[in-house]
Amino acid sequence: MTDLTELTAVQLVDGYRKGEFSPVEVTRAALERAGRIQPEVNAFVRLTAEEATERARESAGRWRRGEPCGLLDGVPVTVKDILLMRGHPTLRGSRAVSPDGPWDEDAPSVARLREHGAVFLGKTTTPEYGWKGVTDSPLSGVTRNPYDPTRTSGGSSGGAAAAVALGAGPLALGTDGGGSVRIPASFCGIFGLKPTYGRVPLYPASAFGTLAHVGPMTRDAADAALLLDVIGVPDARDWSALGPAPGSYTDALAGGVRGLRVAYSPTLGGQVAVRPAVATAVRRAVERLAELGAYVTEADPDFAEPVDAFHTLWFSGAARVVQRLGPRQRAVLDPGLREICAAGARYSALDYLAAVDVRMELGRRMGAFHESYDLLVTPTLPITAFEAGAEVPKGSGHRRWTGWTPFTYPFNLTQQPAASVPVGTDGEGLPVGLQLVAARHRDDLVLRAAHALFEAGATGPRLTPGGS
Repeated sequence: MTDLTELTAVQLVDGYRKGEFSPVEVTRAALERAGRIQPEVNAFVRLTAEEATERARESAGRWRRGEPCGLLDGVPVTVKDILLMRGHPTLRGSRAVSPDGPWDEDAPSVARLREHGAVFLGKTTTPEYGWKGVTDSPLSGVTRNPYDPTRTSGGSSGGAAAAVALGAGPLALGTDGGGSVRIPASFCGIFGLKPTYGRVPLYPASAFGTLAHVGPMTRDAADAALLLDVIGVPDARDWSALGPAPGSYTDALAGGVRGLRVAYSPTLGGQVAVRPAVATAVRRAVERLAELGAYVTEADPDFAEPVDAFHTLWFSGAARVVQRLGPRQRAVLDPGLREICAAGARYSALDYLAAVDVRMELGRRMGAFHESYDLLVTPTLPITAFEAGAEVPKGSGHRRWTGWTPFTYPFNLTQQPAASVPVGTDGEGLPVGLQLVAARHRDDLVLRAAHALFEAGATGPRLTPGGS
C-alpha cells in the first residue's frame, strides 16, 4: 500500500483528481505522523487536528464533485509560528507574547493557502522571534534533527524542516532573514527556497525589515514551485510586495539547465573553510549540472564578508522587536536575544545607514556578477548539523550563528532568490546542502536548476519517515 505521508503535494493533487485516495485519509496519516515524531524532534508548537480534519472533509466533498477550489485543495501544510494564522495564537517562540486574542487575521501567505483549500496541520517551532540559525526557545524547548536527534535541526524554520523531512505534511511555510529557510533545509535534507524579496508578501512587516522573506520548504523543487504559484501573489497589506509573477513557476520547471552559465564558488574566494565531506558532495552535484548541459566555471563573486553590516541591521531589528516589552517580559527572553538587543540599541542612525551603504554596494556587485552568470552555486553551509541546544558548534570559536552561515546571510542583504538543495550526506549520515542563487526576480532559474538536479537523481534518496 502507498504510504500517503511519502507523497509530494504534486502527487497528492494528482491522486485526489484520480480518486485514488481522499484528503481525509491523507490528513489523518499526516496528523498521525506528526503526533508520532513530536516527542523526539519537537517540530510543533501546536497541532490543529480538529480544524485540519474538518477542512479535509470539506475538501473531499469538493473533489467528489469535481470542483476543487484551488491548486492545493486538500494538501496538508504547516505554518511557522512567526506567521499569523486565523483562530490560533502566534507566539513567535516567546513567553513574552500573550496567547490572548483576538487572533483574527491570516498572514498573506496563509490567506492564499486558505483560499486554495490547503489543510493546516499546525504551527511549527521557531527560536524566539526567529533571531538565530538554530531552533530552541524558552517557550517550546529544543527542536531536533530528523537524522540524529542529538543534533540541531537548524533554524530559524527548524520545526518546519523537521516536519517536512519526517512526513508531517509535504509543504511548510518558513521565513528567512539570514538563512532561516536554507539553513534548516540543509541540515534536515529537504528543499528550501528564499524567493526574491517581495515575491511573497509579508504582514505584519518584520522588525528585521527588508532582510525578511517568506519561502516554501518542501521535499523537492516541483512542490516549491507549486507552493510559490499559490503564495507569490500581491497583497495590499504589504506595500513592498512585488506585482504579479511573470508566469507560472511550475510551468518554468521544464526549462532544464542546458546552456545556463553557472559560477561555482566553493569557498567564496577562500573566505570560508568548508568541511571536506561537504565540499565533496557539493562538487559532485556541480559536476552533474555540467553533465546536464550547464556551462560551469569556477568563479567567485567579488565581495568581502559583510557580517558587520548584517549585524548592524539584524541586531537593530531585534532591539526594535523588544522595544515595547516591560522589565518582566524582558526577563523571560532568550539570554542570547537579550545580548543582541542590547548591542542593537547602541547603534546610531548613522551606523544603520552605513550598513545600508554596504548593502547597496553588495547588491551592485552581485548585479554585475549576474550579467556574466545566470546562477551562482555554493555550499549552503560549510558544515553539517552540530549538537542540539547550542547557537554555535562547540569549539568553533564563533560567537554568534552568523559565524557558521557565511554563505546564506549575504543574499538576504541583496534580496536575491536562493535555495538549498539536498545533495547527499557526510560520513556521519548527516545531510549536505547546495545553494543556488540567481539575480533578483529570477526565481524561475533557481527552481529550474534545482528541479533538474532532482530529476537527475543528484539529490539522493530521501530520509525514510520515522526512521533515522
